[in-house]
Amino acid sequence: MGMEMEPTNEGQEQTEPVAEITDMEALLEEHFDYAPPRPGDICTGTIIKIDDQGALVDIGYKREGFVPQEDLERMRRARMEPVQEGDQVPVLVLRPREGHEYVPLSIYKARMAEDWLRAEEMLESRQIYETEVVGYNRGGLIVHFGRIRGFVPISHIVGLPRRLSEEERKERLRQMVGQTIGLRVIEVDRRRRRLIFSQRQAYRTWQRMRKQRLLEELQVGERRRGVVSSIVDFGVFVDLGGADGLVHISELSWGRVDNPREVVKVGDEVEVVVLEVDRQHERIALSIKQTQEDPWGSVDQRYHEGQLVEGTVTQVSSLGAFVELEPGVEGLLHASELVGAPAVVPEEVLQPGDRVLVKVIRVEKHRRRIGLSARRVRREEWEAWAAEKAARLSEEEGESAEAEGVDEDVEPTPAAEGAVEAEPAPAAEEAVEAEPAPVAEEEPSTLAEPVTEEVTDEPVAPVGEV
Repeated sequence: MGMEMEPTNEGQEQTEPVAEITDMEALLEEHFDYAPPRPGDICTGTIIKIDDQGALVDIGYKREGFVPQEDLERMRRARMEPVQEGDQVPVLVLRPREGHEYVPLSIYKARMAEDWLRAEEMLESRQIYETEVVGYNRGGLIVHFGRIRGFVPISHIVGLPRRLSEEERKERLRQMVGQTIGLRVIEVDRRRRRLIFSQRQAYRTWQRMRKQRLLEELQVGERRRGVVSSIVDFGVFVDLGGADGLVHISELSWGRVDNPREVVKVGDEVEVVVLEVDRQHERIALSIKQTQEDPWGSVDQRYHEGQLVEGTVTQVSSLGAFVELEPGVEGLLHASELVGAPAVVPEEVLQPGDRVLVKVIRVEKHRRRIGLSARRVRREEWEAWAAEKAARLSEEEGESAEAEGVDEDVEPTPAAEGAVEAEPAPAAEEAVEAEPAPVAEEEPSTLAEPVTEEVTDEPVAPVGEV
């Protein structure tokens, strides 16, 4: 029995190792391609060692590959990312030479070839490519596409009219260097090393992409810099680099603004604060005044009770007048604080634009209100102010006449004299006190003389909220 079993055991010992070897070879063939790489193939290798001669690379073949030092130096000159031991890198298989122990490889050419392949893919897919302009020549713009250079012909550049002179065109191209633009690949010729882009074909799609990206990035409260792109009666549009946001006229300045064009002009670079982002309707609300210091924050340091101040009437109603003391700070001159109150009617003695002398009777910083009075200005205070104003006006007229070559001895016209006397005071005194100044309060002064019930009504809009 023992003798009969020996052949069986010997047979197993002979056949099982053969089966194991066959299975191992199949497994290796499944995970590793041991077919020799052909010249022109691009594969991924792992750098085993780098020395003065070059880099030894494992490409998954029975022989390692080798990248010569010249290839690594070429990468450095092209400002490609350097490689280190252990890195996995793309390599291009070169034509082998007889007697070489290693498979010749090139990392530089592999990276360049990858970019050409990607350019061909983008040509087929019509995908938009975003890049920075790095140079220009007479024919157009030069851009980088990965590790290779591309070209944008003048005929494919947006905003470059044909009627421009050569010098004007050259200056426009120079100004575009450093800008980021959207492009579309329109020609790829690897053999001639020709890569051509078009900005015109990509412009509208790129603009939509930038706008959508910006809307997703913007956060309420953050500060951004932009360029004024257009001005309308109700505000200013600012280009944030992909989308325009609106700065409403009320958000241009802490002071009163009647015409946005008096504050900014098209092309101005401004800093803004994001107030609101409506991603559904693609709207952005911005503010310029929020980047400036709020004048009400320190108003109590500049104004105090009993102080004489000069201001400009901005609004007049039956309840009184608002007077601007400085940009962003208005006070309320209640009807009860006019000279001759309660008999005097504010609309009859005051008009927007009038300069008035008033006295501060109340400062309420937390409520953004200042109370003013004209009737509490003493006659001698008003006369001194009127005389100073007349002297200032005379001096300004003299300077103007000198600038225009007019004889200084010429007497002022009645209109000029009348302008001085037409200052405040209804008949010298009444008009003085009638000179109002908006206060930052809604109720009549507790120090005012008794007035009718209609006069004690609160003004339509409190100071600081007009």
